[in-house]
Amino acid sequence: MTQLPFDHGGDTNEPLREVLARISSELVDVAQLIERLEPLLSNGRSTEFLASPDHMRVMQGIDLAVQKTHGLADFVGGIGEHLEPEHLIDITTALNLITLEDMKRRLMASIHEMPSADLYQKASGDLDFF
Repeated sequence: MTQLPFDHGGDTNEPLREVLARISSELVDVAQLIERLEPLLSNGRSTEFLASPDHMRVMQGIDLAVQKTHGLADFVGGIGEHLEPEHLIDITTALNLITLEDMKRRLMASIHEMPSADLYQKASGDLDFF
Protein backbone atom coordinates (compact mmCIF):
# COMPACT_ATOMS: atom_id res chain seq x y z
CA MET A 1 0.00 0.00 0.00
CA THR A 2 1.43 3.40 -1.01
CA GLN A 3 1.34 6.20 1.54
CA LEU A 4 -0.03 9.51 0.31
CA PRO A 5 2.73 12.15 0.30
CA PHE A 6 0.65 14.81 1.98
CA ASP A 7 -1.20 15.18 5.26
CA HIS A 8 -4.99 15.17 5.01
CA GLY A 9 -5.31 15.99 8.68
CA GLY A 10 -7.51 12.93 9.15
CA ASP A 11 -9.91 13.93 6.33
CA THR A 12 -9.31 12.11 3.04
CA ASN A 13 -12.27 13.67 1.26
CA GLU A 14 -11.65 16.09 -1.57
CA PRO A 15 -13.85 17.84 -4.14
CA LEU A 16 -15.08 15.41 -6.79
CA ARG A 17 -14.83 18.14 -9.43
CA GLU A 18 -11.07 18.37 -8.84
CA VAL A 19 -10.67 14.59 -9.01
CA LEU A 20 -12.56 14.50 -12.31
CA ALA A 21 -10.42 17.34 -13.67
CA ARG A 22 -7.29 15.32 -12.88
CA ILE A 23 -8.76 12.21 -14.53
CA SER A 24 -9.63 14.30 -17.59
CA SER A 25 -6.05 15.57 -17.70
CA GLU A 26 -4.72 11.99 -17.55
CA LEU A 27 -6.97 11.00 -20.45
CA VAL A 28 -5.67 13.92 -22.54
CA ASP A 29 -2.16 12.71 -21.69
CA VAL A 30 -3.03 9.19 -22.89
CA ALA A 31 -4.42 10.60 -26.15
CA GLN A 32 -1.17 12.49 -26.73
CA LEU A 33 0.87 9.35 -26.11
CA ILE A 34 -1.25 7.44 -28.62
CA GLU A 35 -1.02 10.25 -31.20
CA ARG A 36 2.75 10.00 -31.08
CA LEU A 37 2.50 6.46 -32.46
CA GLU A 38 1.06 7.61 -35.78
CA PRO A 39 4.30 8.96 -37.27
CA LEU A 40 6.03 5.68 -36.49
CA LEU A 41 3.56 3.88 -38.72
CA SER A 42 3.58 6.39 -41.57
CA ASN A 43 7.15 7.66 -41.82
CA GLY A 44 7.62 7.42 -45.57
CA ARG A 45 7.55 3.65 -45.91
CA SER A 46 6.82 2.06 -49.23
CA THR A 47 3.52 2.81 -50.91
CA GLU A 48 2.72 -0.90 -50.71
CA PHE A 49 2.92 -0.77 -46.92
CA LEU A 50 0.87 2.43 -46.76
CA ALA A 51 -1.76 0.94 -49.10
CA SER A 52 -2.04 -2.25 -47.04
CA PRO A 53 -5.55 -2.82 -45.64
CA ASP A 54 -4.02 -4.15 -42.40
CA HIS A 55 -1.89 -1.03 -42.02
CA MET A 56 -4.89 1.18 -42.76
CA ARG A 57 -6.90 -0.61 -40.03
CA VAL A 58 -4.08 -0.02 -37.53
CA MET A 59 -3.94 3.67 -38.46
CA GLN A 60 -7.74 3.97 -38.19
CA GLY A 61 -7.62 2.18 -34.83
CA ILE A 62 -5.03 4.62 -33.51
CA ASP A 63 -7.09 7.56 -34.74
CA LEU A 64 -10.23 6.11 -33.12
CA ALA A 65 -8.38 5.52 -29.83
CA VAL A 66 -7.24 9.16 -29.81
CA GLN A 67 -10.75 10.43 -30.57
CA LYS A 68 -12.32 8.23 -27.90
CA THR A 69 -9.76 9.24 -25.30
CA HIS A 70 -10.24 12.94 -26.03
CA GLY A 71 -14.01 12.41 -25.94
CA LEU A 72 -13.82 10.70 -22.54
CA ALA A 73 -11.57 13.47 -21.23
CA ASP A 74 -14.09 16.10 -22.35
CA PHE A 75 -17.00 14.08 -20.93
CA VAL A 76 -15.38 13.58 -17.52
CA GLY A 77 -14.22 17.20 -17.43
CA GLY A 78 -17.70 18.40 -18.38
CA ILE A 79 -19.31 16.43 -15.58
CA GLY A 80 -16.80 17.85 -13.10
CA GLU A 81 -17.48 21.41 -14.20
CA HIS A 82 -21.13 21.02 -13.20
CA LEU A 83 -20.46 19.69 -9.72
CA GLU A 84 -20.47 21.86 -6.66
CA PRO A 85 -17.21 22.07 -4.67
CA GLU A 86 -19.12 20.59 -1.71
CA HIS A 87 -19.38 17.21 -3.48
CA LEU A 88 -16.58 15.33 -1.73
CA ILE A 89 -15.06 11.91 -2.38
CA ASP A 90 -12.36 9.74 -0.81
CA ILE A 91 -10.12 8.36 -3.59
CA THR A 92 -7.71 6.45 -1.34
CA THR A 93 -9.06 3.00 -2.28
CA ALA A 94 -9.17 3.86 -5.98
CA LEU A 95 -5.59 5.16 -5.88
CA ASN A 96 -4.44 1.86 -4.42
CA LEU A 97 -5.65 0.11 -7.61
CA ILE A 98 -3.32 2.16 -9.81
CA THR A 99 0.05 0.52 -10.45
CA LEU A 100 1.78 3.41 -12.26
CA GLU A 101 3.31 5.53 -9.51
CA ASP A 102 3.63 8.68 -11.61
CA MET A 103 -0.05 8.51 -12.54
CA LYS A 104 -0.98 7.87 -8.94
CA ARG A 105 0.94 10.99 -7.87
CA ARG A 106 -0.74 13.13 -10.55
CA LEU A 107 -4.17 11.93 -9.45
CA MET A 108 -3.51 12.92 -5.83
CA ALA A 109 -4.62 16.34 -4.67
CA SER A 110 -2.13 19.21 -4.80
CA ILE A 111 0.45 17.26 -6.82
CA HIS A 112 1.41 18.99 -10.06
CA GLU A 113 3.74 17.02 -12.30
CA MET A 114 4.61 17.15 -15.96
CA PRO A 115 2.28 14.95 -18.06
CA SER A 116 3.88 11.64 -18.96
CA ALA A 117 3.48 12.40 -22.68
CA ASP A 118 5.99 15.22 -22.19
CA LEU A 119 8.08 13.57 -19.52
CA TYR A 120 8.96 10.38 -21.39
CA GLN A 121 10.68 12.36 -24.14
CA LYS A 122 12.96 14.09 -21.65
CA ALA A 123 14.26 11.01 -19.82
CA SER A 124 14.87 7.36 -20.39
CA GLY A 125 13.01 4.82 -18.32
CA ASP A 126 11.93 1.24 -18.04
CA LEU A 127 10.32 -0.61 -20.92
CA ASP A 128 8.41 -3.83 -20.39
CA PHE A 129 7.81 -6.05 -23.40
CA PHE A 130 4.76 -8.25 -22.87
